[in-house]
Amino acid sequence: MKFQAIDDNRGDYPVDAMCELFDVSKSGYYEWRSRAGRRDQAEIEEQKLARTIEAIHMGSKKKYGSPRIADRLTGLGYDVSLSTVARRMKKHGIRSKLARKFKATTESDHKLPVAPNYLMQDFTAYSPDQIWMSDITYVATREGWLYICGIIDLYSRKIVGWTASSRMTKDLVASAYLKARRERVPGPHLIYHSDRGSQYAAKSFRALLRRDCVIQSMSRRACCWDSAPIESFWGRLKTECVYWEDFATRQDALQVIHEWIEHDYNTVRAHSSLNFSTPTEVEEQFALASRASSE
Repeated sequence: MKFQAIDDNRGDYPVDAMCELFDVSKSGYYEWRSRAGRRDQAEIEEQKLARTIEAIHMGSKKKYGSPRIADRLTGLGYDVSLSTVARRMKKHGIRSKLARKFKATTESDHKLPVAPNYLMQDFTAYSPDQIWMSDITYVATREGWLYICGIIDLYSRKIVGWTASSRMTKDLVASAYLKARRERVPGPHLIYHSDRGSQYAAKSFRALLRRDCVIQSMSRRACCWDSAPIESFWGRLKTECVYWEDFATRQDALQVIHEWIEHDYNTVRAHSSLNFSTPTEVEEQFALASRASSE
């Protein structure tokens, strides 16, 4: 820049001569120089933001893109737009890992009884253990497929139970439910929502829910949006944890997935839909509010 070149050499050459040499006005140079302090401050803020973006990006193991980083910055108190974050990431070469597509695992072509859809895409819950949503996904390993059944609490978005197996059976679904029930001990009239898969429609599983006074709800046929929260969770699991690994065995996959669900997702990862809190924090806040209201 011409003004910068003049400023760098003003101790060795007359300003008038250099302005004439570079064909700029002397007043323009001094106006530029008077703004130097503001430019320096802007550069400091630019570098601070870039370092914070990079720290969030590295903390997510390079998995967060500009929307997620912008959400995290907002949670940290930064007044910054998504477009600004995207520009800074592009300028500094910060890129997220890309998502891959995955196929559905629902086997709904059966003649087993199907429960009504009590949610109809209304995923609002007013307390923990009011509505649970479950689904099955799979993970590739060199040893073969690993099938995972997960259960998410719609109030806190916390994974309250999950199991994995080499086979996708009704026992996989029952095991995840029983594990969640042991850890949570929900009251009666819990709503348990899933797709129409044969595992969820199985006679033994329906009997298990009836025994515990659980209201079973099922999505409409071929409508993944009816289970959007758990589908979104699977997308995060695949993008942030699974797709970038080459698992030699199912046990290897289990160890990585366990760490991501129980630590990263449930207790560390801030959610924009939860006002930038983690699922564990949301449940702790609910417990504190409940105790306070009962005193």
